[in-house]
Order: sequence, then C-alpha cells, then structure tokens
Amino acid sequence: MIQRWISFAVCLLAGGGLGWALAAPEGMVVGLLLGALLWLLLDSLYLGRLLAWLRSEQSNDAPTLMARTQPKLPGVWGEVADRTRRLLKNRDQQSQESQARLDEFLAAIQASPNGVVLLDGQGRIEWCNQTAAQHFGFDAQRDVLQHIANLVREPAFNTYMASRNFAQEVVIAGDLSTPNRPVKLSVQAHAYGKDRKLLLSRDITAVEQAEAMRRDFVANVSHEIRTPLTVLSGFVETLQTLPLKEAERSRYLALMAQQSQRMQTLVSDLLTLSRLEGSPLPGAGDWMSTRALLAQCEQEARALSQLIAPPGQQLLFEPGPACEIAGLHSEVCSALSNLVSNAVRYTPEAGQIRVSWSRLPDGRGEFRVKNSGPGIAPEHLPRLTERFYRIDRSRSRETGGTGLGLAIVKHVAQRHGAELHIESQAGQGSCFSIVFPAARVRLLQAA
Repeated sequence: MIQRWISFAVCLLAGGGLGWALAAPEGMVVGLLLGALLWLLLDSLYLGRLLAWLRSEQSNDAPTLMARTQPKLPGVWGEVADRTRRLLKNRDQQSQESQARLDEFLAAIQASPNGVVLLDGQGRIEWCNQTAAQHFGFDAQRDVLQHIANLVREPAFNTYMASRNFAQEVVIAGDLSTPNRPVKLSVQAHAYGKDRKLLLSRDITAVEQAEAMRRDFVANVSHEIRTPLTVLSGFVETLQTLPLKEAERSRYLALMAQQSQRMQTLVSDLLTLSRLEGSPLPGAGDWMSTRALLAQCEQEARALSQLIAPPGQQLLFEPGPACEIAGLHSEVCSALSNLVSNAVRYTPEAGQIRVSWSRLPDGRGEFRVKNSGPGIAPEHLPRLTERFYRIDRSRSRETGGTGLGLAIVKHVAQRHGAELHIESQAGQGSCFSIVFPAARVRLLQAA
C-alpha cells in the first residue's frame, strides 16, 4: 500500500516539476493535475488488467502489463494478483481432492453387491449404481431424473413407497425374474436430507431358495419319521391291549423291528450328510485299493440282495486294473455302497447288475454301476440327487430307501473332485458312474 502512495507522490512531483519548469507557478498546478491523471490512468490500467484476469476461467497465472519491460503488475495490484492466484490454486487443489474423494466414494458404491438408488424430493432418480440398474432394469444414464414409480411397476413396491413407512423392507420380483427362474429382491428406503430417499436393494434369491429347501427338508424328515413312528405306536398299542397268539406277536414284532431299522437308517443317512457338509475336504495323501473297495461293496450287496431282492437277480463285479484312489475310505465306500444298494433295490426279478472299475485313457478312474432295471424318465434325471426326491415313493419305502442315497453320493463326489454321471432311459435300465480325477488315481505296481 505504501508503494502505491509513493507512486502517486512520484507522479505528482513529476507533473508539478514539469509544469513549474514550463510555466512557473501556474504551470505547476496544471502539472500536478496531469500527474494525478497519469497515475489514475496507470492505476486504472493495472486494475482493468487484474479484473480481466479474474474474469478469465482459464488463466491461473498473474497478469502482466507490457511483459517485455514489466513482467508483473507493480505495487498493491501485483500483491493482490499473487494472493488471488494462491487462493485460486488452493481452491482448485481442494476441488480436485474433493472430486477424487467423490469418485472413490462412487466407485465403492459401484462395487457394492447391493443396489443403491438416490431419489430427490419428487421421487426422481438422481443416481444409481450398476447393481441397482440390473436389479430394477434401469439404464444408469438414460433414466436419470425419471420417476421411480414409472420404472418399477410392482404394486407392492408402489404401496410401500406411498406409505412412507420404511421401518421394514419389501420383497419384490427382480427385473430378470421368470417363472422358471424367479429372482427375489429385498428393497428398503431410508429418508435423508429434504424429502430425499436412499433406496437399497439386495438379491435374496439364494436366501429364499435356502429357506424353501430348509422348510422342505424339515417337512420331509418329519414325514419320513412320522410314518414308522405311527406304525410302531400302533403295534405297541396292539401288543399292550389285545391278547395275541404267538405267531401274530412274532409278526408284529418283526414289522416293528423293520420300522425301527428304517428310522435308524434314516438317522444314519442324515448324520452322514451333516458330517459331509461340515467337515474339511479330504486330502490326497491317503490311498485305498479299488479292489478292496469293490470286495467290500460286493459283500454288502450280496447280503442285501438275499434279504430284499427278487429271485434270480444277478450280481457281476469286475475289479479291473489294480489301482488306488486318494481320499477318505469311509466316504468313498459310503458312496459306492449307496449306488450298489440302489441297483439291488430297483432291479427286478432275473435282472442283472454289473459293477466295474476301469482306468480311462486320460488317467481318470471310473466306478460304474449298471443295472437292467425299469429305467428313469428324462424329467426325473435332473432331480435325482435332491434330498428325499423319489420317482416312486411307495416302491422306495417298500425296499427300505430313505431318499438320501444319491444326495450322499453327490456330496462325496464333489468333495473328492469327482463327477457323478447318470444315464438312463425308461424301460432300458440305468447306469450310474463316479469318475475320479487323474490326480487321485494311480496304478499299483506289480510285485
């Protein structure tokens, strides 16, 4: 500021001295006025240059007047320009940092597995992430400022938004939902700001399916246990209240033992499934002989065949090359026994069951069970490994099946990296095979 007054005084002295030199005292007054006018013009020029720079949206450098001889504005205007430049630089830096934080925040929301929609006070879309666009069928760019009610036509959703009671979530069908593959969304709104709303969506299809499976599982277990319990309860009441002959008593006790064994088998299979789902995966360090496995399966199969199979049933076992497979003996043996026992139960009179082990050309090993039973219709094949799924419920219960055998086989195969293959045609028998990966199969060296 002092420099500004000094420059003003210099202009006055220069103008007054020049006027005095030219026209004595009268010229000095004119010189003083001319000096003040010159200073005012120069000061206005500097000020205009500064204002022009401030109005510019592109320049971040201090303005210069006659850059060849005076690269910077002099005096107070130069200081104002420098301070303004620093302020603008700080402002731009803060703006860039804020924009970077905003971009990071939006990127985090974009990466969220849940859908996020921002609505203004009128219910129009201000912004949404890609997950929400997929959930609701939005176009994240095109549908900005579109009213949410015009895009989401679910009556339950519109009722929910109109109620303004967002304490609970609402479940609606997703945009990709079809009758064969339903998609369920959980949607909840949160009010914020001035009548604005944050809409969160979550795909709960898997949760809904798991809950449905749990309900079906509990219902199936209850039904499977209730039937033998009812039979046992009836026989116990009969034995307690009626005088029976020894032959009748023996028959009733035999039926009671059969139903008791059925419940025991069911509980055993349920425990096996629970153990498979909750235990760590088997390693590849424990090896077992395929011929020993087949021998054990053959012994169990022939014992079962004598008990429940119709006359003339043929059991053929082909051990194949001497190999070893890596895994848990109890699990693999359980899977193989389930396949063989199923074949025994469902192969009719004079039918044939062929059980074999072979090593495939690519090093994998295949355990195959083929029977000449009634076969399976194509519509049943995809669901055979579901728990308690039966093609013929009465036939399965007559033979003592629990409906869990193939579910156990599937879990064992998955845990060992193996594949379960099912081939069948109605009236032409069935073939079940477990193919173990080459890493779990090795040939035994001849002694």
